[in-house]
Amino acid sequence: MTKLNLSQSWSHLLTVPNMRIAVIYGGTSAEREISLMSGAQVLTHLKSAGVDAFGLDLGADGQDQVAQLQEADMDAAFIILHGRGGEDGTLQGVLDFMSIPYTGCDVLASSLGMNKLMTKLVWLAQGVKTPAYEVLNDGSDWAQVVEHLGLPMVVKPVHEGSSLGINIVDSIKSLKQAYLDAAEYDREVMAEQFIDGDEYTVPILNDEALPAIRLETDNVFYDLQAKYYSEKTRYLFDNPMTKAQQKSMEGECGYAFKVLGCRDWGRIDVMRDKQGCNWLLEVNTTPGMTSHSLVPMAAKAAGLSFAQLTLVILNLALARAA
Repeated sequence: MTKLNLSQSWSHLLTVPNMRIAVIYGGTSAEREISLMSGAQVLTHLKSAGVDAFGLDLGADGQDQVAQLQEADMDAAFIILHGRGGEDGTLQGVLDFMSIPYTGCDVLASSLGMNKLMTKLVWLAQGVKTPAYEVLNDGSDWAQVVEHLGLPMVVKPVHEGSSLGINIVDSIKSLKQAYLDAAEYDREVMAEQFIDGDEYTVPILNDEALPAIRLETDNVFYDLQAKYYSEKTRYLFDNPMTKAQQKSMEGECGYAFKVLGCRDWGRIDVMRDKQGCNWLLEVNTTPGMTSHSLVPMAAKAAGLSFAQLTLVILNLALARAA
């Protein structure tokens, strides 16, 4: 497997900054627990690399989040707050107003990436292959949705991550219930064409695709349990694709990342069907960084330790602000 070139173009991204860094995590979204896990890992590895870092659990115990940011003694922020309020451009906008450099995507790209529907609309306009969809509401004609998308199909909240509220349905009756379940998480819900095939994820770091990971789980799909808790989920770097096919997938994902205006780091989830077509599902602009997470796995396979990965992500933000 090809290793990243750490000697030249990457070497300046492995320096330890003489700055105080806030690792912003926690939050109040449905993904709070996962964010706490990610934040603990990022904080540990930044400190192990020699960075003057501290944790900032935004909104903990009902605290005023803006006041927390204003009172924090920080020169820059490592954002690892998943979900709404942290991954949707809201936090990014506040930090921009405060002139605090931060990791990851800016306001617009964060907002687009968090909104699965808007992501699709941009991708479709730019020729990115993504499954067909329909927006659902209380007045939806369920039979018409089935006629359009077929069965099975996937029902998901538009604004949630970590597979929260997602269901695969195989009947009109279960479609309506899946809509009601997803609506518990979000006022906007969508149904999506089901792609039968292998599931992959392609992490992006500094405009480079890291090695694609093929995901296998005994669950119905790669859900919250499979992502963060199960010890039975299989993360495979060997796959049935040729080198040319893998390069093509990585290129499609890199392009899809750029057309949304994303920067620095992230992850694109992909289904590869039985005919060898890649269907891009969504972008993660602040991916998980837990012990089960995919970006650290891919970085390790490419030659970057967890601590080095956090340094690269941090220094990309600092270089942009310099």
